[in-house]
This record gives sequence, structure tokens and C-alpha cells, in this order.
Amino acid sequence: MEISDAINRALTEVGPRLKRLRIQRGVTLATLSEATGISKSTLSRLESGQRRPSLELLLPISQAHQVPLDELVGAPEVGDPRIRLTSKHVAGKTVIPLTRQPGPLQTFKMIIPAALNTPELCTHEGYEWFFVLSGKVRLILADHDIVLGPGEAAEFDTRLPHWFGSTGEGSVELLSLFGRQGERMHVRAKPTGSVREAREPTTA
Repeated sequence: MEISDAINRALTEVGPRLKRLRIQRGVTLATLSEATGISKSTLSRLESGQRRPSLELLLPISQAHQVPLDELVGAPEVGDPRIRLTSKHVAGKTVIPLTRQPGPLQTFKMIIPAALNTPELCTHEGYEWFFVLSGKVRLILADHDIVLGPGEAAEFDTRLPHWFGSTGEGSVELLSLFGRQGERMHVRAKPTGSVREAREPTTA
């Protein structure tokens, strides 16, 4: 097979692969359009093969799904099972995105240094749930000022004035689930112990 034929075949298979990946992850065209800035009609034509794939289209989709670009174009497997997560630094915190697809709920691991212990309350749209992995977290939520330790969880409407950080005694690691439009986490099993004390998550 000539190189040009192989390239054309690979490009032909991109559309069905994109659609299969999106459906497997339960992502709608509207959600993917919002995450990438690409119109729904363009995404639909790309998946159906009516639009030729290009880097300008594939790069935002790759970033939205958090998968390597070569996975979208069907490059051969290299045999490396490791998942490479890219950390970000946001307001003094190290934030590692764990969710690999766009959607209403996103999951992060956060590392908060001991020095981040001065409250600066803020408000914004959304709903947040976090679980403390290690260290002690100070949470200020409206009129409440509480400290949570490993194994404890909290959930709150981010439209309320809030702040959370270290107590100053050491760094903190936690898992965070955030719904930017107010979505809440849904759990099937009833939490026990201190998690229940932080109020059981419910479906919005």
C-alpha cells in the first residue's frame, strides 16, 4: 500500500473513531462543542466523514477528551500503560485534573501547601464536593468555620462565600468534584462516620 493510500485510510477512520470515543464517554455534541469551541454542525460533519480532519479541529478535541492526539488518528500503540497527568498551578494550589472527558462534573486532585492558610472568601457559580486524603483542611463557608481531617468530606454551593486551605500545620491533599453549573455528585451507597456529618451528597 502506498503512503498516500495509508494516510487517506487513516483520515477516513478518524471520524468514526471520534464518534465512538464520544459515545463511549457519554458526551453529547453540545457538551463537546462547548468544551472545544467547535460548532455542533462541524463536529457532526467531522464524525460522519463529511469534514476532513485537521490539527485545528483535532487538537481541541484531544484536549477536551484528555487523550493523546495519536489515539484520535489511530497511531500504533507504543506499549506504555502509564497515564501521564498534567498538573496546573491555580491560586497557589497544585491541581491535577483526573476526569478524562468533558462533562458537567469534573474531578481533580489538589495539593495545598501549608503557606496557603490566609482566608480569601470568594463566590462563583457551581457546586463542590471534596474528600480529604491527608492533612487538615480549614473550610470557611458563609458563617461556618470548620476543620476537616483525613477521611472527612464536605459539599457546598459555591455561590455562598467560601474558602478552603491549610490550617498552617502542613500541606493538604484532597480529591475535589466540581459541577460548574450546580450539578451535585450522586452516590449509591450511604456514607458512614464523618462523611455523613459533612452531609450526604444528593442529586440536584
